[in-house]
Amino acid sequence: MLKRDLIFVAREEGQPAGYVALGSEEGGAIVVVEQLFVAPGHERRGIGHRLLAYAEGYAIAERARSLQVVVEESNRQARSFYRRSGFVPVEPELFELILPRAD
Repeated sequence: MLKRDLIFVAREEGQPAGYVALGSEEGGAIVVVEQLFVAPGHERRGIGHRLLAYAEGYAIAERARSLQVVVEESNRQARSFYRRSGFVPVEPELFELILPRAD
């Protein structure tokens, strides 16, 4: 999966602190967060939010209409994170953020 994804890496003090891997569907109309990972020891510093904001900016620049992520129903922490970030559930495990159009 990661071989075809676009990956952005976050660093803190020169050390890898996390990454977000993005894919696309529908010819680029939808950007999908394939994975978002914050390295142990780097949690609760806003890295996940910054990576997600970067993914959103990238998707807007690519003129995607939405950013989507699949989150297991049992993963309450991740579901809360995406809700706080503006995503809404559209299916039991699919969250979506409708993006503004970059004109």
